[in-house]
Amino acid sequence: MSCTMHRILGLTLLLIQTTCFAQNNNSYSDTLKANYTKIERLIPMRDGVTLFTAIYIPKDSSQDYPILMMRTPYSCAPYGEDNYPRRLGPSKQFAQEKYIFIVQDVRGRYMSGGQFQEMTPAKDVKKTNKDVDESSDAYDTIDWLLKNIKHNNGKVGIYGISYPGFYASAALPNAHPALVAASPQAPVTDEFVGDDANHRGAFYLLDNFDFMNFFDHPRPEPWKKYPSLFDVHYDDAFAFFQQLGPISNANKLYFKDSSKIWNEYLAHPVYDAYWKARNIRTHLNNITPAVLVVGGWFDAEDMFGSLKTYEAINTQSPHNNTRLVMGPWTHGAWSRGDWTHYADYAFGSNTSAYYQDLELKFFNYYLKNKGKFDQDKATVFITGSNTWKQFSAWPPNEGENETWYLGVGKSLSRDKAMIPFSFDEYVSDPANPVPYIKGVKSSRDNNYMGTDQRFAALRNDVLTYTSDVLGSDETITGEIIADLYASISGTDADFIVKVIDVLPSQPAGAAAPTAEEAALGGYEQLVRAEVLRGKFHKSWEKPEAFDPGKITKVSLTLNAIAHTFKAGHRIMVQIQSSWFPLVDMNPQTFVNIPTAKPSDFQKETIKIYHDEKHPSSITLRKLD
Repeated sequence: MSCTMHRILGLTLLLIQTTCFAQNNNSYSDTLKANYTKIERLIPMRDGVTLFTAIYIPKDSSQDYPILMMRTPYSCAPYGEDNYPRRLGPSKQFAQEKYIFIVQDVRGRYMSGGQFQEMTPAKDVKKTNKDVDESSDAYDTIDWLLKNIKHNNGKVGIYGISYPGFYASAALPNAHPALVAASPQAPVTDEFVGDDANHRGAFYLLDNFDFMNFFDHPRPEPWKKYPSLFDVHYDDAFAFFQQLGPISNANKLYFKDSSKIWNEYLAHPVYDAYWKARNIRTHLNNITPAVLVVGGWFDAEDMFGSLKTYEAINTQSPHNNTRLVMGPWTHGAWSRGDWTHYADYAFGSNTSAYYQDLELKFFNYYLKNKGKFDQDKATVFITGSNTWKQFSAWPPNEGENETWYLGVGKSLSRDKAMIPFSFDEYVSDPANPVPYIKGVKSSRDNNYMGTDQRFAALRNDVLTYTSDVLGSDETITGEIIADLYASISGTDADFIVKVIDVLPSQPAGAAAPTAEEAALGGYEQLVRAEVLRGKFHKSWEKPEAFDPGKITKVSLTLNAIAHTFKAGHRIMVQIQSSWFPLVDMNPQTFVNIPTAKPSDFQKETIKIYHDEKHPSSITLRKLD
């Protein structure tokens, strides 16, 4: 989540393409300069803090224009009224269409005043002008713009990807009456359960270590550029984090208490008031602007945020005009000029162009009364069959749940096992964790959500269950529920569940498999994977140790999919207990992991049961 090319997570690349960034004198910037007047203002908030705002106004004053704004912690650069960005608005089409564009440094970031808070807690009740949040800052900004920028038509829209997506969501509660359209795109929403910082209570080590290094430098005063906290270079991220050891060493050796947010994250290892206050979903009630929520099926950062933001508005504001678009994208890839493939998926069309036409129609309709926007509630790309489909609800009302059971001989079947006692086991060793992707990587490889999983199937600490060849296509939509019956020899463990599409043969252009890989069958294309930190198997708020050797039901909800498993393919499930260094290593003893010592890290035998009384399974929703 940064405004530089440094971010290895893919987020920065998208932000660079969708917002205003480093000075560029290319022909498109010159075109913007010829057609827009740029002014910079410090806009006052109700508590006296001023927010630095770049304003781009069409030079053609023969008509009035709507305001389209983005609020960001990633800088409103290029600074200076003579300096223009590479792009205005979500795509190049918007500058041609002509809007009044606003980009604002949020409170406490870059050139704005005030103090920054990670995911600013919302305040539903504001008793004085000192009670401020992102909703009030958006409100005050809109109010000032309407009164001070000529030739506006009185209508405002807001959009943003990732952290700016959060600010778009946060503008919705008690929104200014002029805010009539909003598009939270990959919006951060719950950083303990599913977005960025943690997934299901498991800390995302690789991403957060790199991100906080250059995002969270203390800011003594407003400035135009944030320095990194420390210099670190590594060619092999797996080896680097293995050598780092317990997560507390990151602070001792690198952060040295200089990152406020890193310290906050690790000081709150359970779902306490800190995380709950930063969950904007609980405030998305009585929403009045039209909302277009956007997300990607391969978004490693905030897929959860997209799906759950839509769900929250749709449930808590049932009369709101809310739509969802989910496509085959990584984090923000819908803003790229071309998106026809990802990892080893090929989509057969430019999916980002499809979306950008839809996005322009949304804002034109609600802000300009131009054209029409008649999309159904959910517009979804189905991977595997490479088709766009509209649904009247998400998840679709069509279809029925289908349970696949783990079985003897590493089978996966619709038939529940009828034998009295059966299990498979593996040893999870913190000294030899399962990599999240094959090969040596110097940073997080953004393809990990769609790559071949045969490298993992070769390990003896990964269990693999495979169905028979499918006789017909199976299209699956919605969340996946994994119900595991497990026993562990220790007191805590992580559970990673992967759902995989096994192709009948190598796809064209793919590298030839090794002899070992070939023995496993076809290419194992990852469709969805998720982790659960075991201590939270009953409650996010109150972690609970496992009783060593006791069979315990562990349920894990994986993010939704929309995927067709084609006839001739097979469905596979993999289970493992490390995913390193994407996820920090669980010591596998019931301790506070941020303060764990080397001696706390222990090998553990994990058994997964699949018998009559302990029917481990995954439940999918098959579309009719």
